[in-house]
Amino acid sequence: MPILDLQQRIRELGRIRIGQKVPTASGGTRPAKLNRFRLTSPSRPLLERVAAAYGGTVAPWTPDGGAGQFEVLTDATRMPILVPHQPVSQYYELWSGGGCQRRCDGVTELLRDRPCVCGPDPEQRQCKPTTRLNVVLRDIPGVGVWRLESHGYYAALELPGVAELLAKAGGYVEAYLGLEERTAKRDGKTLRWMVPTIDVDIAPAALLSGQTTGAAAAVSSGPERAAIEAPRPDYAALAAVATTSEEVGALWKKAVGAGHMDDALAKALTARAEELKTPKQEQGQETPAGESSAPADEVIDAEFVDDDGEDPADVWFEIVAAVGRLGWSTSETERRFAERNNGLMPGTASAGQLRAFLAAVKAGEVQ
Repeated sequence: MPILDLQQRIRELGRIRIGQKVPTASGGTRPAKLNRFRLTSPSRPLLERVAAAYGGTVAPWTPDGGAGQFEVLTDATRMPILVPHQPVSQYYELWSGGGCQRRCDGVTELLRDRPCVCGPDPEQRQCKPTTRLNVVLRDIPGVGVWRLESHGYYAALELPGVAELLAKAGGYVEAYLGLEERTAKRDGKTLRWMVPTIDVDIAPAALLSGQTTGAAAAVSSGPERAAIEAPRPDYAALAAVATTSEEVGALWKKAVGAGHMDDALAKALTARAEELKTPKQEQGQETPAGESSAPADEVIDAEFVDDDGEDPADVWFEIVAAVGRLGWSTSETERRFAERNNGLMPGTASAGQLRAFLAAVKAGEVQ
């Protein structure tokens, strides 16, 4: 029987990273994003197994202010994992050269047990949403977890719900940790960034009934759950703290995919997206020397590149505005779109397909 006042945890074998530090022209370093997974660990033999499975070469690596470790930049953008119990933690955090200065849950600043001082305004808030995900690498020997840490908005929005749902499905669920590139338009430029994702090869009906396969069944413990009902997010509240219309678009897609969209929510999200499209001055303040707003190797959430691409979410908001004048509900609009596109739903359509539908609506071709 365990000691009652000690919280047990699984040993951390290493870290899964999607960023690295690169040299600058001034002789310093800066964090930069990667399009594949980079793993670090104090154990060279462990990383040699990782390199054998996912490619790359093991090399020495020393984190800022830490002891020497090892790293391997793999060739993998997708790795098989098992999702353990309580896989995710999330806080607003502020880091400096002296370590973590604030850790807030949105109400309480936990390091000093005081009200949260990070502030409600995302544009003024110094703290960054910090999402930590623990997973087991299914094909790598060793008893323990690997930790992935992200400071991005989309990871904070998407990872917890998926990971918690899988963790409740009865045992260690077989899944895949992946990297997905996202794009969005802003001020005539296209933002590109990488988002960590979790997906499964299990049909939703089987997953929600507690059915898992392979190694997941072997390490399952406790009674099987008859069914799992994921809680409905407060999409309006999430939209209120979003800082771009692209973020609102991601909420729209999530609500549609989960079957949560209704006319009231559609109006609220559309209004928030239009509000965020008002041009705002870019903030270009640099971090003072010796300080950073996040730990070393933080991923750059996005970078500007020239591109003529269009965000599907922006086109969909135009469609909603157009059909609103016709008195169509959201469900009616989705049905009409699917009828014209061989069953394809707007949430998974391309910007071109949505733009063609918008043109047809304006021309009176959609009945």
